[in-house]
Amino acid sequence: MLKTGILNPHINDLLSRVRHTNTLVIADRGFPFWPQIETVDISLVDGLPTVLQVLRAIRPNFNIGRAWMAKEFLKHNDAKTRAAFAEVLRGITVTHEPHLNFKKHVPSAIGLIRTGDTVQYANMILESA
Repeated sequence: MLKTGILNPHINDLLSRVRHTNTLVIADRGFPFWPQIETVDISLVDGLPTVLQVLRAIRPNFNIGRAWMAKEFLKHNDAKTRAAFAEVLRGITVTHEPHLNFKKHVPSAIGLIRTGDTVQYANMILESA
């Protein structure tokens, strides 16, 4: 029985299949469903869990080389929210691109973790280093 780290068996299974340069999506509650990729839905209620909570939980054992987010995230969120994301993503190169372009990368991901986050454009694609 696992005592620490990620306890959710579906997330553990998904993370164990991400290899060098593969991508993983962490998305908010409103992100579209992508039938071609595995989705682990851990949304509980609005705001639980958040994208940042999931990212904080997986970072210790998930080597992230770079990340992508929607450019609209920067426009639609206040400085405090942007700073919180920047803090958790510290040391990772983040590319912001238009949301429509961002979504074009999603089908090639190994999987998607859907959260209950309500932060606008909080979605991110993480590339394994």
